[in-house]
Amino acid sequence: MFDIRIGTIIPAEYAMEMIPTLEPLKFEGYELTCGAYFRDHDIEEYAKRMTDVLGGLPVSALGCYGNTLQDESVQFDIRRLIDNAHLFGCGIVSVFAGALDGVSVPDSMPVFKKVFTELCSRAADRGVRLAIEGCPMGTSWRRGGGQNIGFCPDAWERIFDAVPQDNLGLEWEPCHALMQLMDPVAQLWHWAKKVFHVHGKDGTVAWDVIKERGIGGDWAWGWNRTPGFGDTNWNDVCTILMMNGFEGFIDIEGYHDPVHYDTGEWSAQWRAVNYLKDCRGGREYFDCPVYQGYQAPKSKKH
Repeated sequence: MFDIRIGTIIPAEYAMEMIPTLEPLKFEGYELTCGAYFRDHDIEEYAKRMTDVLGGLPVSALGCYGNTLQDESVQFDIRRLIDNAHLFGCGIVSVFAGALDGVSVPDSMPVFKKVFTELCSRAADRGVRLAIEGCPMGTSWRRGGGQNIGFCPDAWERIFDAVPQDNLGLEWEPCHALMQLMDPVAQLWHWAKKVFHVHGKDGTVAWDVIKERGIGGDWAWGWNRTPGFGDTNWNDVCTILMMNGFEGFIDIEGYHDPVHYDTGEWSAQWRAVNYLKDCRGGREYFDCPVYQGYQAPKSKKH
């Protein structure tokens, strides 16, 4: 089996209908974005039905993206996912770090430590890892606000210092680096061992626009992209991940591309899933046990 599997992200409320329709695209699993869905729906009953629909494919992650620090209902939703992740055979719950209005990222750390120490301890007791997505979500380093202080390496250093539990890591993607004018490949080399889950979303940066007009004017200077259409070399991404022992999912995060959307969404994702499979080492797994070369066997974490 490949170290990296390729899936896609789908909303929990549409998953029952979407998964059978998407079968021809040969996704290898799905992240379910849940949000507040299970406030009004029985999670145990849903998980039973989902097992039948998945047909043996795994749920790679359960996502709950809200203001974890400031909204107690989001904390409650995350606890419910942690407590019930085993019903999906899933070991990752993906979240935003949250943010506080008018409070800088450094000054938010005491609240972050309190909230996430409890969440991580609860998750560890249930064999679950928490992955913080690196999307800025309108958060300012100096003024806070938005929904996610965990948006950049300076914040990650403080986050993992405040809560050093082994089951707290990153849900990483190159797009968030690019839209902050960082090099995602250079960033990944440094942070790969803290990456638990990867979102398959890329970006395009129009450097010609930036050089002429900057980033504060009326001209757009960057776009979110479907993998294979953006600036990132995903061969490099997969290589770095595997060299650092990553075993898990890249789940395509669609619905953002300014060109391939609406009626073009799933054709673009079809191309993306094949592109990412090529980058990870192949579309179909094949082994010849008679001779596998002269290098030592791979050591596996699990």
